[in-house]
Amino acid sequence: MKLGFIGTGNMAGAIIGGIIKTGLIPPEEIIGSDISAPGREHMQNIYGIYVTPDNRKVAERAEVIFLCVKPQYYSTVIAEIKHVISNRQLVISIAPGKTLGWLEEHFGKPVKLVRTMPNTPAMVSQGMTAVCPNDCVSKEELEYVVSILKTIGETEVIPENLIDAVVAVSGSSPAYVFIMIEAMADAAVAEGMPRAQAYKFAAQAVYGSAKMVLETGRHPGELKDMVCSPAGTTIEAVRVLEKKGFRSALIESMKACAEVSRNL
Repeated sequence: MKLGFIGTGNMAGAIIGGIIKTGLIPPEEIIGSDISAPGREHMQNIYGIYVTPDNRKVAERAEVIFLCVKPQYYSTVIAEIKHVISNRQLVISIAPGKTLGWLEEHFGKPVKLVRTMPNTPAMVSQGMTAVCPNDCVSKEELEYVVSILKTIGETEVIPENLIDAVVAVSGSSPAYVFIMIEAMADAAVAEGMPRAQAYKFAAQAVYGSAKMVLETGRHPGELKDMVCSPAGTTIEAVRVLEKKGFRSALIESMKACAEVSRNL
């Protein structure tokens, strides 16, 4: 088996789906483990991969292993598999708060480790994933990990000290954006628009705006100024957003998010 997943929840499903959809690795070369029988059945039916209740079996068979359990279960899972992990295998973490040092300490021996921080838009192949390897990972191995993660969106290799910033700006930020879309839709409904239509208008406006930032390379402030005509409707809306502390609320919420991530 080329690829293994310990835990087959939403994020594992997104990664597996991206890999199979792009043809990078066929389903028969992927193995997963899940303690839930319905979870195993779901993954087998949807993706056609082999799923076992035995985490050790994944660790024994896969060349690259994704740890996709919740952070509070990492200690238990690592204790279960560390004796069968060899120095030829790659282990990839997706958990916030679990540093490379923490992972190395719990494995208790040199292991090729890659710490990552994906986000939920990976479920629609529009994710943003940070990647941080330890010193045991070669350049070629890192490139292989990046190629896997590129099946679910964009990736950036970063130093580990930026991971908490990534959690705030990318890992958790879809929730902030969903709140904004919901609020925008509520306002449109208050102005008489049907709710389904309001969600579409709001979501497409956010999607298109993000695409403009990425594709034009222009500063967001410059793009904002392009929309704001003198004495117009948009600048009045921007004035109220500034008065109500919109920008500050985002900054302070992200600072709080990063602080929690540091202390997990």
